[in-house]
Amino acid sequence: MSTSLPASSSTTRKAHKPLIYVVEDDSSVAQIMQRILNEFDFHVEVFGTAAAVIRRLQSERPDLCIVDLGLPDMDGIELMSRIARLSSCGLLVVTGRGHTIDRVMGLEMGADDYVVKPFEPRELVARVRSILRRRAATGGGGAARQQRFAHFLGWTLDCAANQLRAPDGEDHVLGTAEAQVLRAFLERPNQILTREQLFGQRDISPLDRSIDVRISRLRRKLEADPQQPKVIKTVYGSGYMFSAMVEWS
Repeated sequence: MSTSLPASSSTTRKAHKPLIYVVEDDSSVAQIMQRILNEFDFHVEVFGTAAAVIRRLQSERPDLCIVDLGLPDMDGIELMSRIARLSSCGLLVVTGRGHTIDRVMGLEMGADDYVVKPFEPRELVARVRSILRRRAATGGGGAARQQRFAHFLGWTLDCAANQLRAPDGEDHVLGTAEAQVLRAFLERPNQILTREQLFGQRDISPLDRSIDVRISRLRRKLEADPQQPKVIKTVYGSGYMFSAMVEWS
């Protein structure tokens, strides 16, 4: 299922309203999300299957995808991986799966945030706004942000494609949130960054471990010994520091 504005409205929408894709097979839940997001000036397209949104991503990329994990044709975790390969949009998981393992898996696969059903409509809007605000904070301004490739320790990050190339030439496609954390490090190497700075948000709960999950994944890729990290160092009581020289091109 897909709903969209006529082609004549598309240009206006692009100029003024963030585009949100809702991937949800429960039509009543999808309608609630679409209605509340429309009320808060977002443009929304709704898809009932993973296949439908994947087809749509071939022609237009959204600012954010809201993904249900329990889709009829593909597991939501796999869909998130597919979306990350096709787009650098934000990802919000909305699901009835409340187990910690599902939340951790969603974050490890690149989700920016996670909401468990049933949810308050205003909470959904707040989470969407928070993700878009964080992405805007990490994606605009600065000389380094105008360049596409970051080179460090033989590695190369393609910021436009969220692709990390290892010194041996092996490519890794990063989830959106994981790539944002790495880019925050690369833009400010050899500086102590707080969890709030890495997340692009001031009001992080002390119990929110999503940054730690993403840093753990980056360490598994970048460190010779993730248990004794020398690239992404923990500065106890302060945050983290990326200890490497970075060149941009």
